[in-house]
Amino acid sequence: MNFITEKNVSRIIIYLFIIIFTSMTVMISYVYVQNTYEDFDIQMKKFENTYYDTQKKILEKEIKIVIDIVNYHVVISKLGKRALKQKIIRLINNISFEREKSNYMFVYDIKNFEGGDDFARLLVNQNRPDLVGQMISSNYKDANGKKFREEFLKNINLYGQSYTSYVYIKPISNKIEKKLSYFKLYPRWNWVIAVGIYLDGIEKEIKIQKKELKKRITNQIIQNIVFFLLFLSIAIVASFLISDKIDEVLKKYQNKVKLKSDALKELNETLEIRVKEEIEKNREKEQVLVQKSRFIALGEMISNIAHQWRQPLSELSSIIMFIKFKYNQKQLDQKIMDNKTTEADSVIEFMSHTIDDFRNFFISKKEKEEFCLYIVVNSVMTIISSTLSNQNIKVNINVDKELKVYSYINEYEQVILNIMSNAKDALISNNIKKPLIKIYTKITKKNIVLCVEDNAGGINVEPIDKIFEPYFTTKKDDEGTGIGLYMSSIIVNKNMEGKLKVQNTKDGALFSICLLKDTKV
Repeated sequence: MNFITEKNVSRIIIYLFIIIFTSMTVMISYVYVQNTYEDFDIQMKKFENTYYDTQKKILEKEIKIVIDIVNYHVVISKLGKRALKQKIIRLINNISFEREKSNYMFVYDIKNFEGGDDFARLLVNQNRPDLVGQMISSNYKDANGKKFREEFLKNINLYGQSYTSYVYIKPISNKIEKKLSYFKLYPRWNWVIAVGIYLDGIEKEIKIQKKELKKRITNQIIQNIVFFLLFLSIAIVASFLISDKIDEVLKKYQNKVKLKSDALKELNETLEIRVKEEIEKNREKEQVLVQKSRFIALGEMISNIAHQWRQPLSELSSIIMFIKFKYNQKQLDQKIMDNKTTEADSVIEFMSHTIDDFRNFFISKKEKEEFCLYIVVNSVMTIISSTLSNQNIKVNINVDKELKVYSYINEYEQVILNIMSNAKDALISNNIKKPLIKIYTKITKKNIVLCVEDNAGGINVEPIDKIFEPYFTTKKDDEGTGIGLYMSSIIVNKNMEGKLKVQNTKDGALFSICLLKDTKV
């Protein structure tokens, strides 16, 4: 016999709803109580941590005041060292920071910073006058077995100060209470000046907090029970009132469910085919995008190589023309031939390095090295100096020969060459009478900056940083591709983790290559 039928299904649903609603309410109340207690533990932990931090600051401030007073008397006193120490001891004995005197000053005269049975002499201790003047041991243990003197001495050796917690007899109650002390080394006399405070007050505060919380939780549980009974009563009455309506609704939905089931069955039969078709379409789109990205990357590389080779090819052309001229004039001797051959070899070698640089630009693993900025600048000048001389462009170099950076040397040379080439083109294009390029360095707090400044009149672009965008150029179409400065910014900003900046000066443009000082790992 089936327990659930179409006639009683609505009733069964109502009963199940009541059971589930009741269970959920009980569970929610339980979870609420648990979460409340967890929040309480977190609040208590935060309260305790805040309390400790506050006490540490107070103790540290008190010691600072005492040391300031001691230093003041050391400066103004005309007494001998021994008499001055006695005066300071009397002075510290009279210092108290609260009326109840539960925190007090104590001073150790350290004889052996390694510790041991006679590691120090106790000079001041208002709580233990019986120990004053006695040699004390770092092996002493408190009531919990903790060697707190050994702990603070270790921290004094490492940091010159120590926050140490331990248990000790409280002067007023003569009970063993938890205590927090701050120890500070006074190196002039190898004294450790300390102050401590008892922490029994926090336990009272925590008890009060717990009591208030339990009261609040109890009230909340009672409220939850009242609301639960109220809502449960309303739910039961409403459930029985609408049970008949539920039966009617169920019958209406039976037909709708049948229709939906038929549609779902048809969808399942065709879904697998449709999924395969969509996957194949997406795969084809991905392949097209990958192929397109490869062509774009290849086109950018070719464009960049062409941009970089234009100047070296011009240099080679100048060298060949010079050799031809000297040969026609019958002035081509071995020395000239050797010099020009060396220059041509340098240019060809740089062109070869350019291919490697652009190839390495697309390789994520590249090693940095430490190099001198002066050598890098001279390397670039070797390549471009001939062209600059032919155009009567003067170059002033003011770079410290000992200044070094840690980065990618080939890419650094590439950036300098790009900037120098653009400066040269601007000087020629604007017909500057006394063309000048200045190369110098600046050292800031964090950066080593190489500056390249010209007197070509500046960059007439707003905003000026737009010149670092790809394919943007102020030159004619046959004179530039707009890739050089874009690639330079990519190299400095991303590869070198630096910053390539530009600004206009009163005479021209100033490019700054900024790299962090300490980038070597």
